[in-house]
Amino acid sequence: MTRIAAVHGALPPYRYAQHELTDAFASLCLPDGASHGVLKRVHANAGVSYRHLALPLEEFIALKDFGAANDAWIASAVDLGAEAVAAALDQAGLTVADVDLLMFTTVTGLAAPSIDARVAARLGLREDVRRLPLFGLGCVGGAAGVARVHDYLKAWPGQVGVLLSVELCSLTLQRDDASMPNLVAGALFGDGATAVVMTGAEHPAARGPSVLATRSRLYPDSERVMGWDVGAGGFRVVLGAEVPDVVRKYLGGDVPAFLADHGLSVPEIAAWVCHPGGPKVLEAVAETLALRPGALDLTWQSLDAVGNLSSSSVLQVLGATIATGPEPGTPGLMLAMGPGFCSELVLLEW
Repeated sequence: MTRIAAVHGALPPYRYAQHELTDAFASLCLPDGASHGVLKRVHANAGVSYRHLALPLEEFIALKDFGAANDAWIASAVDLGAEAVAAALDQAGLTVADVDLLMFTTVTGLAAPSIDARVAARLGLREDVRRLPLFGLGCVGGAAGVARVHDYLKAWPGQVGVLLSVELCSLTLQRDDASMPNLVAGALFGDGATAVVMTGAEHPAARGPSVLATRSRLYPDSERVMGWDVGAGGFRVVLGAEVPDVVRKYLGGDVPAFLADHGLSVPEIAAWVCHPGGPKVLEAVAETLALRPGALDLTWQSLDAVGNLSSSSVLQVLGATIATGPEPGTPGLMLAMGPGFCSELVLLEW
């Protein structure tokens, strides 16, 4: 079984209360003289108290175009990514020389060479390290990344794989765009990075929770539920109001069926590692799966403390869950949904 040896999150140093960002985003997104009422209600109901930004607020406001925002994304992504990977390897008792695979996921910026190549150079990873950059998975990317590293380590059980997620969502905010998707994204999403160190079953340093199985699911006729439209101003968010409805339609069948294939049921899951998609999504997950009270507390806490970090969020919830120390031998489930529209389920054992 693949083991999760360490998880480390890295957040930019620029932390702001939600009300500070509400005022700043109103000045950027709304026309002069427009009412701020709708935007303030969206921000107030997002379940978010604080968020971190890749740039100080004054520099963020001064960004002129997509090129400037993407340049800032590259610089910050390399800094945060290198910090997260180095700390996670140290936590796992490993060094950069031990890394055989570096997988990188993001949906908030573009770079060639990709961020994984730049982080590898910054940290001094081996010249023969395998790299796999993934773009476009969005919020599902953290869970999907764990699943794909697991797939790799099943083939190479003596090796070490590192998953790195960097999402700097603030740098995708569209100026002069008062559409509801842009306002909702501006209320929910924050910036951060997470690295996960995983070892194959035969690696001498194998320890930590085990990955037992994974399942991917693409949902029909749902391409416009979530994603990006890319234009002159960069990434313009596609965020449908039907996301909670998709959760209710499919997750109640997908999760029990996946668990049943492994001799388990929903009540037997000791720890739920759920992506913090937003209040309505979390309420839909809890309702659809009939979860016990408090099952998603760590996810709600993450949303409140840092906002939705896209692919990085579920990984930070994973780290927080490991830190709580679930009872050894008990099962856990990581789940996330994202563009496609799709879901990823990862069965864990503590």
